[in-house]
Amino acid sequence: MRAKIVAIAAVGVVSLLASGCGRENAVSDSPAAPSPTLLPQKLTKPDGKLEAEYPEAPDGAPFTEIVAHELERKTLGLANATGKPNGKCPDTVSSKAGTTVTCTVEFKSVNVDWSVTIGDMGWSDNVVEYQAVPQTGLLTREGVARIIFGNNHEIDYALCNNIPEAMAIPLGETTYECEEVWKNKKPTGFNQKVHLTDTGPRVY
Repeated sequence: MRAKIVAIAAVGVVSLLASGCGRENAVSDSPAAPSPTLLPQKLTKPDGKLEAEYPEAPDGAPFTEIVAHELERKTLGLANATGKPNGKCPDTVSSKAGTTVTCTVEFKSVNVDWSVTIGDMGWSDNVVEYQAVPQTGLLTREGVARIIFGNNHEIDYALCNNIPEAMAIPLGETTYECEEVWKNKKPTGFNQKVHLTDTGPRVY
């Protein structure tokens, strides 16, 4: 019988537009506002769709492979991208409660380490609880594009500051930014920060 493991107010922003009135034909002495500096990288809507579910581990797989397989699924969530992850856990991992190990998942030539703690047996003798925490975030160009176009279907493209295909960097706010450019509109230079969470990228 195959063992399984299981993982344990919006705020509105109001913009105020100030308009000034003056005498007709009045000449302003104020210099013209400089043109915004636009980000260099153009992202378009990614092709294809993400898999709805990651396939289960093969029947009869050793426990270490089952854990690695679950971490592959979680790594795809971090990336929010298509591709084949490759997970590896040490042979010492067991279903005994309290076991702690570090497993590594490779995705697009980038390694993400996971700190794994095995918990108690779950609601069934075949279910083992566990906790897995990524030691870094996983930034992917495709993942950022997917979250941008998934949130706003009416945009034409996005401008970003050279997001790599894949990179392991700390969770939280990154140095990367993007601007959503709406259909029939021009870019304005209003950029939003890219953030990495343990469930994928966010842009705000």
